[in-house]
Amino acid sequence: MWAFLTCIHWRTKLRIHSNNAWAVVAIVVCMSLTACKQEPTTDTSEVANAAHSAAKDAYLYGYPLVLMDVTRAKMTNVPSVTAMVAPMDQMANIRAFPDATFTDVVSPNADTLYSTAWLDLKHEPIVMSVPDTHGRYYLMEMLDGWTNVIPSPGKRTTGTAKADYAITGPGWSGTLPAGMKEIKSPTALVWVIGRTQTNGKADYAAVHAIQDGFKLTPLSAWGKPYTPPKVVPVDAKVDMKTPPVELVAAMDAATFFNRLSMLMKDNPPAGADAPMVAKMASIGIVPGQPFDLNKNGSDAAKAISDGVEDGKKRAVELGQNPGIGKMANGWMLITSVVGDFGTNYDARAGVAAFGLGANLVADAFYPVGRVDGDGQPLNGANKYIVHFDKGQTPPVNAFWSLTMYNAKQAFVANPINRYAIGDRDKLKFNKDGSLDIYVQHDSPGKDKESNWLPADAESFNVVMRMYWPKEAAFNGSWTPPPIKKG
Repeated sequence: MWAFLTCIHWRTKLRIHSNNAWAVVAIVVCMSLTACKQEPTTDTSEVANAAHSAAKDAYLYGYPLVLMDVTRAKMTNVPSVTAMVAPMDQMANIRAFPDATFTDVVSPNADTLYSTAWLDLKHEPIVMSVPDTHGRYYLMEMLDGWTNVIPSPGKRTTGTAKADYAITGPGWSGTLPAGMKEIKSPTALVWVIGRTQTNGKADYAAVHAIQDGFKLTPLSAWGKPYTPPKVVPVDAKVDMKTPPVELVAAMDAATFFNRLSMLMKDNPPAGADAPMVAKMASIGIVPGQPFDLNKNGSDAAKAISDGVEDGKKRAVELGQNPGIGKMANGWMLITSVVGDFGTNYDARAGVAAFGLGANLVADAFYPVGRVDGDGQPLNGANKYIVHFDKGQTPPVNAFWSLTMYNAKQAFVANPINRYAIGDRDKLKFNKDGSLDIYVQHDSPGKDKESNWLPADAESFNVVMRMYWPKEAAFNGSWTPPPIKKG
């Protein structure tokens, strides 16, 4: 569900609203029809190559939107709210941290408790109410259908006072009640991923009270008594067992592009995507229109299908390396683009494949450590130390942690049930003000266990989570220290 890796600058992106989107499509279709009147090319291989290339590019372009919709279909296909999921336009609150037995979600989190909801803005806005968190860090991240983060309430952006926000879809216009703030979404599909700072299990009750204050209300019901439907119909045709990434990977070209075409009707491409819209139209992918794989004959159909297969392979490659990171002291740092992809379609597809739901780095910056300071893979056969000089712990406005994962990106079972360690723990600093974190499989001794991050016995990796990072994390004045053998 979430391998949440994730700078809201509150800038408004130029997006095609519904009417403009159709204008662009009309122009593209008209151009295509004009081209059809010209003499057909005699170089069939050139035509096939062009179709193959367009299909591959279209697959990577549309992959995040299709994956988002498949994920939505699975997560909302429940009759009522549960601890993890909820029907459309309803909020689910996760009440406890997972443990080492939890494998449903890769790279789980032991810093915040989540609240999540999927919104459908086709018919009307949805009002999201947030309570006063009294200074506690929280973030109600919102992603549009293309996985870009839209302006999201939270301590960094809006403070922690009580507020009501109307989330409006593309093309909506109207008058909102006094005091209500509007958040415009360029797509009808929105995924809300809320995070509330949680300082261990003893903090659960306080966090639960905040979660209970997160409310969703259709605008038409605002100011009236409103209770969300307690039971809603479920769709028996939705595969509830297969992970969404696998469901998308199994789609053939016809299925994938038809779903993409239909989704783009209510989730229009951005204005900057006009060249890609034209390229897609050249092989019959038009927002709101059914896709016919065989429209231009069997040769074109094969070229398009082959292009999709190559697109699938490229998506897997990009999931391993989206090409937007750099290495520093053995840590992979992704300091830009995430959640604000623009026309970097490769990076957008790669991040979706690896960690759908990624934050803006201004909200959460996640260096990933898979090798030690010498470039060797981390392994539990060794003992390691992460040493922070005095005043050089991760620079954050909120808080930071180091989380341990095994080779399957799950928590690691250990005798003290500690899966993450950070500034909210009772750490022991050295006499000179420096800090050592002991990363190893066996206990470093009772006198050092306060600073022990238990490691897997075999291959493992460490994620440094920095919530509301300071500018030093990005301008090069601070870098994570290497994970060194002890």
